Amino acid sequence: MSYSRKEMKKETNDSSYITTNFEYQTSEGNWKSIGLQLRKRGNFRLKNCTFPPLKLKIKKDSAKGTIFKGNKRLKMVMPCSAQSGNNNKVVKEYMAYKFYEQLSPYHFKTRLLEIDYTDMKNKKPKNYKFMGFLIEDDKVVAKRYNGKVLNRNVHPLHQEVVCSVRHAFFQFMIGNTDYSAAYGHNVKLFFIDKNTVPVPYDFDMSGLVNARYAVVSQINNETLPMENVRQRLYRGFKQPNDVFQQVRQEYLGQKDAIYAIIEDCKPMFDDDSEYEKAKEYIQDFYQILINDAKFSKEIVKVARTK
Repeated sequence: MSYSRKEMKKETNDSSYITTNFEYQTSEGNWKSIGLQLRKRGNFRLKNCTFPPLKLKIKKDSAKGTIFKGNKRLKMVMPCSAQSGNNNKVVKEYMAYKFYEQLSPYHFKTRLLEIDYTDMKNKKPKNYKFMGFLIEDDKVVAKRYNGKVLNRNVHPLHQEVVCSVRHAFFQFMIGNTDYSAAYGHNVKLFFIDKNTVPVPYDFDMSGLVNARYAVVSQINNETLPMENVRQRLYRGFKQPNDVFQQVRQEYLGQKDAIYAIIEDCKPMFDDDSEYEKAKEYIQDFYQILINDAKFSKEIVKVARTK
């Protein structure tokens, strides 16, 4: 893909886009081109990264007969910068999405990319090659479950109880505190089968990803009691013990599948040590689930009441 990064940052917002072409390779090895519009998105990454996340908008007629059929809007995640090692961060965030796809029936689907991007500068275009991934639009998720996107706040204690706890376990699993299921920060709410269901996204601040810019979250202007983002802190709310145990057994039952996802992603890492760190981080989570004392101390007893 080719576009001016400077123009994109300066000229686009929630309602204005720039137009470009997106070339992609089919499973048969042929190259095709599709016209689309794109704009910048995100907050922290937009201010702190060379390559901010993008929002893609595709016309229905353009998508017809292509792999993009049914997707009017997509999010694209790219490395924060072209520095060495940033591909590993992208792969780890992509891996987190695949975890949740395995753990919950309600999730965002993703597709990994090898991106060849040319920044159309005035004097001399500059080429970059890196990993990225696409995230489907929330309206596509809602349609898949015959539900709708909720654009209002719903407290986690008023969300579907198993889905709420399952979501909180996942955030603890990847070491993420940069979210709020109550106020819709990095969590999208859906109304499905007369229940409110949380679905998380944006995991770059998690301990699993461990981005160079990641900082411990602040809640009401107070920093959480953590030394760094690699330290886990359960942020879910108190629920009946049988629900905690049900979700615990769900996660334990999916352990082999989660490890298989990690193994499948191994070839995508360009640094074996980064792969090992990611694997060990998830193994540490399962050590907590297996041990009754650790499970009680680190999850059940610290569950929030407000």
